Amino acid sequence: MALSAPEPSRILETKASLNANKIRFEINRIEMPIGLEGVFGIVKHPGAALVVPIAANGEVIILRQYRFACSRRILEFPAGTLESGEKPLESIQREIQEESGYKAKRWDSLGTMLPCPGYSDEIIHLFLARDLIKLEEQPVGDPDEDIEVLRMTPEELNNLIASGEEALDGKSITAWFRANQLLKNL
Repeated sequence: MALSAPEPSRILETKASLNANKIRFEINRIEMPIGLEGVFGIVKHPGAALVVPIAANGEVIILRQYRFACSRRILEFPAGTLESGEKPLESIQREIQEESGYKAKRWDSLGTMLPCPGYSDEIIHLFLARDLIKLEEQPVGDPDEDIEVLRMTPEELNNLIASGEEALDGKSITAWFRANQLLKNL
């Protein structure tokens, strides 16, 4: 089933706008395609990319990263916000090196996802990376990143997801599901 075509709302007035790092928060009075008018807040986002890295032995590379918004460390796959003019694959090829210390020879698209469509226009491009190569030098990520690189078997990751005992974000769970579907069909 294909994604439905966008049906943009008509912005009648921007009541407020706040830039914060790579995102912008807007409060707009809009007219929806069904004719309804209202005032809505939206997070404007440049988009992101995420990768599920799988080593030659089948282990999954995943990160334990501190996230200030939820005040905890969560498990997630390497990901990052698209820089201006950057293509999603270029972005994630840079991010996997910066965050995990690996690069990959083989890349497959896992499609896109909309993580928070109720209040954000963010689109995340998902990828599977294989034929990993460990970098000689350890990565130097962004100064605000607190990251631990982990390796685990697919079974360990499935058990963590099923148990709910370890916090994982939705984009990583979605990407893991899609990666498994692709790998089953190879």
